[in-house]
Amino acid sequence: MQGEVTALKQQKRRRDRANVYLDGEYAFSLQKVLAARLHVGQILAAEEVQAFQAEDATELAYERSLRYLSYRARSTEEVRRYLARKEVAPEAAELVIERLERAGLLDDAAFAEQWVENRETFRPRSRFALKIELQQKGIPSRLAERATEGLDEEASARRAADRKAQQLARYDEGTFRKRLLGFLARRGFGYGIARRVVDDLWERYGSEETELDRTGLEEI
Repeated sequence: MQGEVTALKQQKRRRDRANVYLDGEYAFSLQKVLAARLHVGQILAAEEVQAFQAEDATELAYERSLRYLSYRARSTEEVRRYLARKEVAPEAAELVIERLERAGLLDDAAFAEQWVENRETFRPRSRFALKIELQQKGIPSRLAERATEGLDEEASARRAADRKAQQLARYDEGTFRKRLLGFLARRGFGYGIARRVVDDLWERYGSEETELDRTGLEEI
């Protein structure tokens, strides 16, 4: 595709884009900021058209990435996978990622720390489980290790199990222990930590009186 620019027209639905006409016919569209570098009468070689289109594709990918990041923080690999799903060329994707990093919008170390902090606040997990989650999001092992190195796993397990223990307090001791141990195991906590936490929480929330009362009601 090549020719003389004969018209530049703003799109009706996308006012941030302009249609470019070559030799009297519609040829392609560009973001207005890119189209502003063109003028009627300008001759475009095929290589120049390709360069404009590649730059436009990169700008569109950047805008998509900004929207993707607006919902929550993302790792670099998450953004790379997202752009791949949107069929953005790898070269353009890397340019977008570099631009996001320069703007401070992509930072894997900060992302890892934020992810761990969020989990610790709302859904505590073991260090092992957290590192697996981070690695699944493409965070390098060294950053995952650094983000989780200061965790007190027993304290995390206790926070994770406390509310569940209150829900299970109406059950007999065997059921209470089995279900709470399973709950902690699914969060990645080892048996030793889980057992100590369950012992403490049974002492706090478990009630033989409640069990006897329930048995008496069943007999009645």
